[in-house]
Amino acid sequence: MMLSTITKGKAIFKKLAVLFFWLLFWEIAVIIFNNEILLPSPIATAKTLLSLMQTGKFYLAVILSLLRIIGGYVLGIRAVPVASFIILAFVWFKSDILPVFICFLMVMPMIWNSVQNGLENIDIKYLELAQVYRLGYFKTLTNIKLPIILPSVISTAFTALGFAWKSGIAAEVICKPVSSIGGMLRDAQVYIEMPEVFAVTAVVALLSILLESTIKHFIKEKAND
Repeated sequence: MMLSTITKGKAIFKKLAVLFFWLLFWEIAVIIFNNEILLPSPIATAKTLLSLMQTGKFYLAVILSLLRIIGGYVLGIRAVPVASFIILAFVWFKSDILPVFICFLMVMPMIWNSVQNGLENIDIKYLELAQVYRLGYFKTLTNIKLPIILPSVISTAFTALGFAWKSGIAAEVICKPVSSIGGMLRDAQVYIEMPEVFAVTAVVALLSILLESTIKHFIKEKAND
């Protein structure tokens, strides 16, 4: 228990040290450039972030962006090839739906390929063993195929989550749906509100880390059950 606590403490200290290093690097860069419009200071960014967090508009944008990205991510995990719809995407979908569709298109091929490659590379001996014991299709799938390919699929799913998050925010910047993080970034860029650009970007990074950590914790808890 003591060793585990020390290890966790070292990991936290290392992360804080890395964070401090980059904040210091940022502050030095601000001093060198000496232009708050091009590169706002960490303090100015923090003040802008605190100001944003006092508005209901900010939280609404965060929640709706999360819902769009998670929705597209979940749909992408379900292996349904819809590549033929790409050309019609901008005609068919409203701005609120387009980020979901873009996330789906980013995630689906990755998960599809992972599942397909995993199934194709299963050792034939396991399948022959299933035939000998007459397990049937469902038991072969649940007792042999899925346990073998699951680690690879989970690893790919985490990689796909990063792509879904980045592509979802990028799609919001382009199509600017109502109440969205991407829309806030677009407005801040148009009006040259650089502290707000940095603040919203920090929120995007933090939400990405939080989302990935939450999913990892959920999968770990399920694995231990």
